[in-house]
Parts: sequence; C-alpha cells; structure tokens
Amino acid sequence: MSETPDTLGHALPREMTRVRDKVLPLYDAEPMGFLAAGLMRQSLDAAARALAEGDVVAMIRCHEDLKGYKV
Repeated sequence: MSETPDTLGHALPREMTRVRDKVLPLYDAEPMGFLAAGLMRQSLDAAARALAEGDVVAMIRCHEDLKGYKV
C-alpha cells in the first residue's frame, strides 16, 4: 500500500487547524496569553492570505512559523 506524499497544500491547512483549534484556545484562556494569541492570529491571517494568493514561498514561511507554536 503506497502512501501519498504530504504536500504543502495539505500540510499548511492542517497546521493552521492545529494552531487555531488546539493552541490558540489555551493562550486565550490565560490572563497574559493575549500577547501570544495576537501573534498567532497574525500568523493564521498571513497563512490564509498566502493560500488564497497561491504564494508558495509565503506558504512555506507561514508553515514554518505556525509549526513554532507549541502547547
């Protein structure tokens, strides 16, 4: 059974979902978490813009940026 390779077109939306659904709510719940949450929202907006524009270089940057947000 062959596995299809993971593409940036699949990996970036998956990373966006991870940050939006799992990481961001944790920071929103913290009193001083709004600082990091604001940065995450900016990163998510940039990723959505890169996807919409089909800007592959920006998509790569955004994917790496979003991977940096940890729980």
